[in-house]
Amino acid sequence: MKLDSKIPAGPLADKWNNHKAKLRLVNPANRRKYHIIVVGSGLAGSAAAASFAEMGYEVSCFCYQDSPRRAHSIAAQGGINAAKNYQNDGDSVRRLFQDTIKGGDYRAREANVYRLAQVSANIIDQCVAQGVPFAREYGGLLANRSFGGAQVSRTFYARGQTGQQLLIGAYSALSRQIGLGTVKMYTRHEMLDLVLVDGKAKGIVTRDLVTGAVESWSADVVVVCTGGYGNVFYLSTNAQGCNVTATFRAHRRGAGFANPCYTQIHPTCIPVHGEDQSKLTLMSESLRNDGRVWVPKNAADCAKPAADIPEEARDYFLERKYPSYGNLAPRDIASRAAKEVCDEGRGVGQLVDGKRLGVYLDFSAAIKRLGEGEIRARYGNLFDMYENITGENAYKQPMRIFPAVHYTMGGLWVDYNLQSNIPGLFVGGEANFSDHGANRLGASALMQGLADGYFVLPYTVTDYLAGEKPGSRPSKDAPEFKAALQDVNDRVARLLSINGTKSPRHYHKALGKITWEKCGMARDKAGLEGAIRDLQALRDDFWKNVKVVGSGDALAPELERAGRVADFLDFGIMMCLDALTREESCGGHFRTEHQDAGEAKRDDAQFAHAAVWAWTGDRQLPVRHVEPLVYEETQLSTRSYK
Repeated sequence: MKLDSKIPAGPLADKWNNHKAKLRLVNPANRRKYHIIVVGSGLAGSAAAASFAEMGYEVSCFCYQDSPRRAHSIAAQGGINAAKNYQNDGDSVRRLFQDTIKGGDYRAREANVYRLAQVSANIIDQCVAQGVPFAREYGGLLANRSFGGAQVSRTFYARGQTGQQLLIGAYSALSRQIGLGTVKMYTRHEMLDLVLVDGKAKGIVTRDLVTGAVESWSADVVVVCTGGYGNVFYLSTNAQGCNVTATFRAHRRGAGFANPCYTQIHPTCIPVHGEDQSKLTLMSESLRNDGRVWVPKNAADCAKPAADIPEEARDYFLERKYPSYGNLAPRDIASRAAKEVCDEGRGVGQLVDGKRLGVYLDFSAAIKRLGEGEIRARYGNLFDMYENITGENAYKQPMRIFPAVHYTMGGLWVDYNLQSNIPGLFVGGEANFSDHGANRLGASALMQGLADGYFVLPYTVTDYLAGEKPGSRPSKDAPEFKAALQDVNDRVARLLSINGTKSPRHYHKALGKITWEKCGMARDKAGLEGAIRDLQALRDDFWKNVKVVGSGDALAPELERAGRVADFLDFGIMMCLDALTREESCGGHFRTEHQDAGEAKRDDAQFAHAAVWAWTGDRQLPVRHVEPLVYEETQLSTRSYK
């Protein structure tokens, strides 16, 4: 596997501008002769599809939801980062870059992260022009608030609905192009394979989730923006439909998968309440601006109502352990700290499997200082959501929160141009690995998705197309398309023919139990080795005993689920293998053998690289390749928030 990052030469601050100036162009008349497929319609996908169409390309956009507005980007609540320095508190492009590199525990590509910080300000201007209703201050400027891992206020927000409002902005741009006929939108279509012709990505195979029709689609370039793989843990903050299938099927065709063990545990989620739960609910990280996190100092007090525990008997453990950042410690650190106090027996809330898995997020001090009306204005919809789910009024008693799987930093390997190692396959947003290293700072996911879609892919995809002859894309009757189509039909038929006794959900839950316990917030060698064996056995049992009800030529939700679970089983093995091989702790990857007084202990000499896995065949372990991470202007140091 050839891994050429294509990082431009020159000073860090000049790389992107100099690179853009050298990228090739396609004249407007020729753009109409090229066809671009965009898979996914969240922030990255909608932004990319709308941008390509505005430039004059012919675009087809596919999503498995019934509307682009159902993309999971709507679930991002707290905000989007940008180095505008409206607060005049010392922010800058370089400071945002430094915070992001440090937040990722020095495991991200320096050049990509700097570019992200550079274009962040443009994102805000673009979204304001689209009518996104960001919160504003008294004087009319856009308001900012703080987020974990930063000591400045750079997060733009729309109450607790930022992702939804940003997606509406991108969707409006996409809808305009659909109305003009420059984008053909295919909803309820799931990508099930990537088609390669002469080693280049030239199309995809999809299944219509309503009719069951399996069809191939030809293009000059394929752009995948299908999000992350957090549902490999079954319980996560992701929508149930979120899956790894599109990126994993591309991986099976030769695309490298980078750093799959880098998964983010979000510290601010509503705790698990029972066995039948199918999803967890995120409470925005923005709540940690005004909420204080604590547990009782004594385990004997854990069953008492919070109001009965006096101030001197409370342990504000984030403020105690990380005084410089306090409740705004980064997500991975705050999550591990919450797990630690619960493991000590000082968790709060109801018993689940004999444990109290919760900590308090208390707004009483903020309400006393600012008034309940101000807290309602900042977070009202989040408080309403919490009360609807728990039946508790968080204005009167503390919220209960606990860490949950939220975001994935790993993804398909891409170079500086966001092109995978397969020519013609570009990857945007959470589906690629490029910007966040081992841990994503809060409010950076929306930033990356829109940066890729609006400000990077339009340049780099154009450069690629400039090297492709106009009108040369292959016909869907080409042998490669027929072979890919047959592969998908064979896989569907195989799933339907097993007719076992266990549901796809049974296997998904079993998968999630293994990955959460052995490859979740804390990992060790013995657990990971056991997880790989357990997952291999579970995969064997799946292909012998799964029962898929329905048929392939009609609406069949269980068939959809079975296909996604099959990919998750293969992916889960690779994720655990990646975690086993990375003998260090960094960011969201915490190996208990590699720590220093409870903090992650990196090994820069051995692991300052991206691990990129290559598919070797069914039931075979993938092969590991590496891309060294070269730091020109960053000083590798111990990541401390104390």
